Amino acid sequence: MTAPASIVRKVDRLRGEIREHEYRYYVLDDPVISDRQFDRLIEELKRLESEHPELVTPDSPTQRVGGQAREGFPPVRHPAPMLSLDNTYGYDELRDFDRRVKERAERSSLEYVAENKFDGLSLSLLYEGGALARAVTRGDGTTGEDVTGNARTIRSIPLRVDLAALSKLGLPRDFEVRGEAVMTRKAFEDLNRLQDESGGRRFANPRNAAAGSVRVLDPAVTASRNLAFFAYYLLAAGRVPLPNHWDVLEALASLRFLSSLRHAKLCRSIDQAIAYCDEWESKRAELPYEIDGIVVKVNSIALERELGSTAKAPRWAVAYKYPARQETTVVKDVLWQVGRTGALTPVAVLEPVQVGGVTVSRSTLHNWDEIERLGLRVGDTIVIERAGEVIPHVLKVTRHGHGKKPEPPERCPECGRPIHKSPDEVAYRCVNASCPAKFRESLLHFASRHALDIDGFGDKLVDQLVGKKLVIDLAGLYDLQLADLEPLERMGKKSSENLLAEIEKSKKASLARLIYGLGIRFVGERTGELLAEHFGSLDALAKAGDEELTAVTEVGPKVAASIAEFFSEKANRDLLRRLKAAGLRFEQERQTPRDTSLAGKTFVFTGTLPHLTREEAGAMVTARGGKVSSAVSKKTDYVVVGAEPGSKYDKARELGVTTLDEEQFKKLAGAP
Repeated sequence: MTAPASIVRKVDRLRGEIREHEYRYYVLDDPVISDRQFDRLIEELKRLESEHPELVTPDSPTQRVGGQAREGFPPVRHPAPMLSLDNTYGYDELRDFDRRVKERAERSSLEYVAENKFDGLSLSLLYEGGALARAVTRGDGTTGEDVTGNARTIRSIPLRVDLAALSKLGLPRDFEVRGEAVMTRKAFEDLNRLQDESGGRRFANPRNAAAGSVRVLDPAVTASRNLAFFAYYLLAAGRVPLPNHWDVLEALASLRFLSSLRHAKLCRSIDQAIAYCDEWESKRAELPYEIDGIVVKVNSIALERELGSTAKAPRWAVAYKYPARQETTVVKDVLWQVGRTGALTPVAVLEPVQVGGVTVSRSTLHNWDEIERLGLRVGDTIVIERAGEVIPHVLKVTRHGHGKKPEPPERCPECGRPIHKSPDEVAYRCVNASCPAKFRESLLHFASRHALDIDGFGDKLVDQLVGKKLVIDLAGLYDLQLADLEPLERMGKKSSENLLAEIEKSKKASLARLIYGLGIRFVGERTGELLAEHFGSLDALAKAGDEELTAVTEVGPKVAASIAEFFSEKANRDLLRRLKAAGLRFEQERQTPRDTSLAGKTFVFTGTLPHLTREEAGAMVTARGGKVSSAVSKKTDYVVVGAEPGSKYDKARELGVTTLDEEQFKKLAGAP
């Protein structure tokens, strides 16, 4: 059944908004909406995709971990993905999590571990021979940043672990510890006082201060920030080497890590976990650092492996988030900011107010419709709420003042050109392709890892290139010379030569990457791949009309209109001519057909496999054209059986479905 056009448009709008907020949060460390509002967007998109599964796409924000590794440090691939957690906001949702886990595990009772949810930066510490060998940020969950030099300055991170202690626990000398780098409230206050004295930029909250401190280039700066590291997970060869999560916390503590064990509880039921959440809601202010909730994890590691994960989050753990904090303040002014896509966002300038220990002086108003909904005027008294985000949300107006009513902008505040508003959108936009506010972010996007992948092309360099007008459009990158780059701060001859080599290498990027890198609204990585495959060249795509564009899989009317609008701009067509002349790849490379050895076959997995997780085994099936199902039926071709199988195994025997062990499955799949 085909979804109504109105639903397609709504899904496209939600995806566009979510991607923009993901970019601002995970890449720029500069979110403009609260965590809860972001979660609401995700939840609404999940609901629509659940009701209309034909609209689900691989590049949807619901199908991915989200974000990308920040530039400036060498990228490192994690031995096992570092997934984020799904959030809950009420005890009914926690009980629903408990119900889902029991149903999937086919068990009537479970043990959980409840522990503080730290508000900092996730890190992976890799130890070799008992010594700290590498520290890596979470990044996009698959690839993070190497911040070893900075992590070594955090005193609660052991540089070497006692080998006898490892042996006593039966652990190998090579292992991985995961946890959170946090900044105490006192260290945060001291840091902002120093920033004030030196004329530097204040940090919005301890979370961002911790993230920024781990990512500075000078380890001496990290050392001065007094960070702490709380360990909460242990892996060896990509797997947890102990039978229970509680054992992991005890092992970390015995290895002299600052473990979350000190504020954790082994719970015999979900009701005990809920009681723990309730207890810490009032006690969290007593802690020297910020927590924004409680994490509830299945205790059994075997069950953890059996439950597995979605593309975004583990099924065996969930975060309970505490209610947002609220305060009252007064609106002093309303300003408009321009984002990378050209969207103008209204921001309320506030009388500074303390919200949860953080001074807040600005709050996003999201769009003009939100201003009208609130009936907001300058001078109004408002309630804002904050749950750890940088810029809080205006909840409501409690008393109207006598100030002026904000008006929609007629011209872009950055370039002065007229702004545009489509009838079916709430956002006002600057359509000037050379708008300085858009160009800086467009240049960063163009060079990012998932686009043209120009290594070493970070914020500081872009600021200089744009500020000195060395690059005024994307094609200008390919005109840069050694003499342009050498005089720039932190460059020099060797760095400049390396950057020019990276820029030259980017000419060989695929057509799909180039399409994505152009920054066309609503065109993500997956859409770029589909467009490249369908049209075969950028020239053909540029000439395509609405009918041709909507014929492409997953391209709806709104995406098609955005693509057509982009290529209708003369400045953009001139840009493409310059990029083509510079030697970028405008033609699609033909891909080798994928393995289809399992095409038409349906697999079901039950029990715990000896070496593969369900996600790994499922990926082997789908990569070969097969299908994975959660239920056994007459249409099931194979049931793969591990240790402690549930009722699915009995159902397979009843229906006469072929069963396989892990080795038989791997042989059938042609895997080593």
